[in-house]
Amino acid sequence: MTDFLATIQSRSDLIQQAFLEHIYLSFVALAIGIAIALPLGILIARYRKYAEPVIGVTAVFQTIPSLALFGFLVPLMGIGSNTALIALIIYALLPILRNTYTGLTSVDSSIIEAGRGMGMTRTQILKQIEFPLALPFIMAGIRTATVLTVGIATLATFVGAGGLGDVIYRGLQSYNNSLVLAGALPVALLAISFDFLLKWVEKKATPKGMKTQ
Repeated sequence: MTDFLATIQSRSDLIQQAFLEHIYLSFVALAIGIAIALPLGILIARYRKYAEPVIGVTAVFQTIPSLALFGFLVPLMGIGSNTALIALIIYALLPILRNTYTGLTSVDSSIIEAGRGMGMTRTQILKQIEFPLALPFIMAGIRTATVLTVGIATLATFVGAGGLGDVIYRGLQSYNNSLVLAGALPVALLAISFDFLLKWVEKKATPKGMKTQ
């Protein structure tokens, strides 16, 4: 424990910079992933014949080992944060896309018909009925993508994008377990913090009559 605290104190500048880089990579990748997957999930929920091939393509990308995907992108994009962001966005897509589609298609059709009978437009039905009912599914996908993104972002060090992977890798190279822990522990705390934050957002966004707690 003493060695660990001493390592944090002596490498505080490195850890702080890597932590900020990790937050940047994770947050930007997740934000772009949501901006892509959420509308796409709504679209394939409307045109369901396209759902299987679209989800299938994102699932194929998900099966590529993360380190290999980073390696494939380097010849195309070079090294740096852009390469890391593209890889992280790709991994964030599937959970959000699949859960958005599942949530929207799971809404009881009788509720939708009741909305139509009240004269609601398609957009109003989506905003006032389908999306609120599908929100728990969607947020579950976003939370899964968040934890996945924060974890995989440690590999950004191999493409020169920084992040807490730098701290972990330096610890492995020097056989310094305290330095490895100093990089790994913030990753875990960051993932947990993001997950709790998204859970809070979900509770705030869920209509009062639909809250389970």
